[in-house]
Amino acid sequence: MLQIDGSYGEGGGQILRYAVALSALTKKPVEIKNIRANRPVPGIRPQHHTAISCIKSICKGAIEGLSIGSSKLTFSPGEIQPGEYKFDIGTAGSITLVFQACILSSLNTTKPITIKLTGGTDVKWAPTWDYFTQVFLTLIQKMGVNTDAQLIKRGYYPKGGGEAVLTIHPIKKLQRLQLEEKQDFGKMKGIVHIANLPDHISERMKQAALKIAVRSNIQSFIRVDKTTSFSPGTGITLWSKSDHTVMGSTFLGERGVTSEKIGENAANQLIKEIKTGATIDTFAIDQILPYMVLAEEESVCMVRALTNHTQTNMWLLKQFFDVEFEVKEKQDIIKLIVR
Repeated sequence: MLQIDGSYGEGGGQILRYAVALSALTKKPVEIKNIRANRPVPGIRPQHHTAISCIKSICKGAIEGLSIGSSKLTFSPGEIQPGEYKFDIGTAGSITLVFQACILSSLNTTKPITIKLTGGTDVKWAPTWDYFTQVFLTLIQKMGVNTDAQLIKRGYYPKGGGEAVLTIHPIKKLQRLQLEEKQDFGKMKGIVHIANLPDHISERMKQAALKIAVRSNIQSFIRVDKTTSFSPGTGITLWSKSDHTVMGSTFLGERGVTSEKIGENAANQLIKEIKTGATIDTFAIDQILPYMVLAEEESVCMVRALTNHTQTNMWLLKQFFDVEFEVKEKQDIIKLIVR
């Protein structure tokens, strides 16, 4: 049984979710200790509980220690069971993080798996719904992972109540990413989402992002998704595609920060990524790293920086696979080779 230290590196929920997902995928039992030890409230939280419960159901695994607040868990995977599943996180815990864990654990499915989740679609410390669909799912689709994602209702902190459905289809094999050359990114697209707040907030956010794009001579199209939710919330996600990849940025609205600042931050971050010559953005790289490892051939990409999340994920992947990460730094860009 693999022994995983949940306090390593970034020491958050990422280690727990990915360790169990990789256990289900590789059929290697795991014991995870010191779960989220570096967090103000350590141990398993509701969104982690839902992610593990979902993976357990999908692969008929055996588990010990799955309770809110638990700092130790053991997981022994079984066989993948295609079908339909439904879970309620019970809080505004991130739906997208749960979906990411489920996709990774289900790559060997022989028939479609459909999961409906209730929780938070656009919350802190997680990919927003639009980043999840427009950036993450697009990238893994280029590698051969076929999914269908449907947003039913947005959910914000603190009440959540968002709903989404994801279907994971069988795949033949994972294709490598060959993204060493600088890409020609075209138009910047985006979505400003808003619920239970005045219209001027979303319009100001949109216009601020558009102004930054104009200054950088980037043609942009941003739409507003106005809806209702159990809790008020807003944010913006921007992305830009080349022929071979996509990069994005996302920011949520927060008290004390103007709408203009949120829009400017999102546009400036994406433009900064593009100008450095990156081919995968700083936040997407740790999310797609497992797929690069699982691809049959060597993958390569250019990134602006390797975050603590990414470095922690590298360490975790080495616990499961015989993989080498070669990092070549040059000025403001990093070449990452996965072999």
